[in-house]
Amino acid sequence: MDQRAVAQVFERIAALLELKGENPFRVRAFRTAAGAIQAIPGSLSEAVASGQVADTRGIGPATLQIVQDLLGTGRSSVLEELQERIPAGLVDMLQISGLGVAKVRQIHEALGIDSLPELETAARDGRLARLPRFGAKTADNVLRGIAFLRQASAFRLAPHAAEESESLRAALAALPGVGDAITAGDSRRRAELVRELTIVVVAEVRPEELFARVGALPGVHELAAEDKGQVTLRVGGGSPARVIVTTPQALGTALVQATGSEAHLAEVVAHASAGGFRLDGAGLWRDSRFIPTRNEAEFYTALGLQLIPPELREGLGEVEVAAGNRLPQLVERSRLRGVLHCHTNFSDGTNPLGELAEAARAAGYEWIGITDHSQTAAYAGGLNADDLQRQADEVAAVNAANSGIRILHGIEADILMDGSLDLGDAVLGRLDFVIGSIHSRFGMDREAMTARLLAALDHPSLSIMGHPTGRLLLAREPYPIDMDQVFRKAAANGVAMEINADPHRLDLDWRLARVAAELGVSISIGVDAHSLDGLEYIDFGMGIARKAWLTDAQVLNTLTADQFLARAAARRR
Repeated sequence: MDQRAVAQVFERIAALLELKGENPFRVRAFRTAAGAIQAIPGSLSEAVASGQVADTRGIGPATLQIVQDLLGTGRSSVLEELQERIPAGLVDMLQISGLGVAKVRQIHEALGIDSLPELETAARDGRLARLPRFGAKTADNVLRGIAFLRQASAFRLAPHAAEESESLRAALAALPGVGDAITAGDSRRRAELVRELTIVVVAEVRPEELFARVGALPGVHELAAEDKGQVTLRVGGGSPARVIVTTPQALGTALVQATGSEAHLAEVVAHASAGGFRLDGAGLWRDSRFIPTRNEAEFYTALGLQLIPPELREGLGEVEVAAGNRLPQLVERSRLRGVLHCHTNFSDGTNPLGELAEAARAAGYEWIGITDHSQTAAYAGGLNADDLQRQADEVAAVNAANSGIRILHGIEADILMDGSLDLGDAVLGRLDFVIGSIHSRFGMDREAMTARLLAALDHPSLSIMGHPTGRLLLAREPYPIDMDQVFRKAAANGVAMEINADPHRLDLDWRLARVAAELGVSISIGVDAHSLDGLEYIDFGMGIARKAWLTDAQVLNTLTADQFLARAAARRR
């Protein structure tokens, strides 16, 4: 089990203790332990063995024992005992916005409800609204919350899925008789949300023998849907996982099928059939002849296609384009020169400007764009004109030291309700570039929100529109906007749209980013880093950029610092 899975167990124990009415200090201790575990870098098993976990603040003997139990057996007797006493549905209710412990207890005691389906029925038939301090509005909010939970519970954010998938992949790769184990499915296509983990295993033993070994792995709770070549299981973090066994001669075909998507495979099958090929099980055949495909390149070549990158396999015409040898050269991480949208400790970042710049240099960048929050974002320590001048002096000093990376001085300015930016033109005009973002008043209707963004796009200092649709994956829907109007005006005015690489956002969505680029809008990949670790978000942003079919020429990060500054300056003429 990884850090996230163990932290989830601690959070669930805390929630159950709270519902049980335990001492608040004990509840807080488990929540503190959850946070402490999440913050431990590297391998959790190695951290336990070295004594690092035992020495971590917030981890005591009792919580350390739970960590050791989870790593050894995948189970916790503390959690299991609490689950026997308290219905699991009560914990699920706590995830609904507006339902705290007191209200969940009230619902349980007054109506005898201990599951989400029962709660949904009570919200619909009026019983919930009639409870003291509830009412019709609360009942409606509960219904919306249940609907959202059902959707969200089926998915994992990309980084969480990646961690679970890599943990499982490494465990499978270490089993006797396994030649290789490769992550496939949604994660390999760089999807922003992952429903199921998928691992392709190249094995030298019979599948049933391998599956017996898989079932004995720590953290594997269930084995189901077993057939000749694959098995479905549930791992420590709660995610369903599909393990597919293949031979080296059929690896390419198996990996293509396991990576998907269903829509892509439908295009592939149609193309293959037209050429006299068929996919039977995990093999490629022509008439009665088996076609060896040791890798995906051999598979696509056999069908007369370019190798289609996993990110493009979404059934959006990529097979036809590959048949015509017209796939674009997708943007690569190695070709990025600059990193954008970085916060320092001048606002709500955790690192000084110099440290962030040095980390960017070490990561291979030539320049970094610093954009702390502006004054309206007081909750984030937003900067006013005087703060910006102090920061400008520091930027100049670091640049003068010639440390091997160039710092560009910008701001993430708030877009106000009328579309204006929250700092004066004279202040914004002294900066190298400006990102404009919405951080408030999310509830405006489609017409008003569209007008707000269109007005912002007219500001001569605006270089990039940050996280344009405001979505938070599994937490907040995008606000309603006519994105076609926004993209067309952005293209006309030379304002870039951001792919915000924070894995909780990934905004623009890749589908919208592709539309924007086709309309002539440049794209910025912004890491929205608030710490040194945040610089690593670039990989998630790159996944979205590649899914949007973007090339180097469409991504601002591939420009030199002078080229980027020239674009920003051109907006002000």
